[in-house]
Amino acid sequence: LRQAGLSDDGTKLLGDSLNPLRKNIVLITVESLSADFMTRYGNQNHITPNLDRLVGQSLVFDSLYACGNRTVRGLEALSLCIPPSAGESIIKRPENRMGSLSVGAVLKKQGYAVQFLYGGDSYFDNMFDYFSHNGYEVIDRASIANQDVHFANIWGVCDEDIFDKGLQVFDADSRRGKPFFAQIMTTSNHRPYTYPAGRIRFDGDPQCRAAAVKYTDYAIGRFLRMAAKKAWFKNTVFIVIADHCASSAGKTSLPLDKYHIPCIVYSPGFIAPQAFKKTCSQIDVMPTLLSMLHLRCKVRFAGTDVFAPSYHPRAFMATYEDLGYLEHNHLTVLSPVRRVRQYSVSWQSDGTVAEPVLKHADRQAARKAQIWYQYVNTEIK
Repeated sequence: LRQAGLSDDGTKLLGDSLNPLRKNIVLITVESLSADFMTRYGNQNHITPNLDRLVGQSLVFDSLYACGNRTVRGLEALSLCIPPSAGESIIKRPENRMGSLSVGAVLKKQGYAVQFLYGGDSYFDNMFDYFSHNGYEVIDRASIANQDVHFANIWGVCDEDIFDKGLQVFDADSRRGKPFFAQIMTTSNHRPYTYPAGRIRFDGDPQCRAAAVKYTDYAIGRFLRMAAKKAWFKNTVFIVIADHCASSAGKTSLPLDKYHIPCIVYSPGFIAPQAFKKTCSQIDVMPTLLSMLHLRCKVRFAGTDVFAPSYHPRAFMATYEDLGYLEHNHLTVLSPVRRVRQYSVSWQSDGTVAEPVLKHADRQAARKAQIWYQYVNTEIK
């Protein structure tokens, strides 16, 4: 509990005595956006020109890691701010009613309109059941009029269409005079990598991952340009973050370069451009922002304000069976039947990570990993 900054009753206080800044929050969760798609992290194909420009105007987390390799893991991490649980994601479990634990529930108590927007059928992966019972209004493909759909495939409407729906929803929220918190889940950067014609220029196969990334980047840039014309724009914080990487395959069960994702926080006039270099996790993003907004609230998040003096750099990542804990360039992996493996981590010049087995066991790191994941399993029971 102390490692998580929690009191004996499992709670912590975010925010401070300053006047709360009830800014709107738009959390854009991008399908499969690996950090290495961006120029900042070594990509030379210039497939994210809009995000590349946004970096220079934003708070950027350069060493942030996804909690898993599936969409539900990213949604779980960002909405509950706890490390990944063993086995199935909480979102897909029958017992997924977390009461006041979610970010949405916390912000609803602060007077926010709270929404989850998804361009597909929200019954997929149990998203509707989870979000609708944890403080969010769910807005999905069924809420979009046919005449407002430019393009759709098996996953749902294209990214620009769900962003357009978002603009309509946010205009309505603004007219009601309430601050809004909305999480948007994109879909276009997913097989079969199809999207509206004529939006981007791409040399090569237009139905490949890189082309889909470029289209999603286009849709985000278009959305932000349209949002900038709205009256509510100046009072809004935009977060662009991946749900997970495009691939999680590697030489080890948890290759860190396959969990490295971008996170960009953009709010002109409020958040100064800067780069945060310390290791951190998806679960830290929303606690950090709530603290920056001085929203004084009692939470049970294990995620932490990374700018707090007490912040201790670490990250979590998982597969279905393996639970990882990264600290001081040591990666501890917990597996079934009490198996513990530890690796020394070093980034290579080509952007990959070397993970040789640790020569001498780091018992303290192993114990910390066990404590963190025991805490998570206690919270969700």
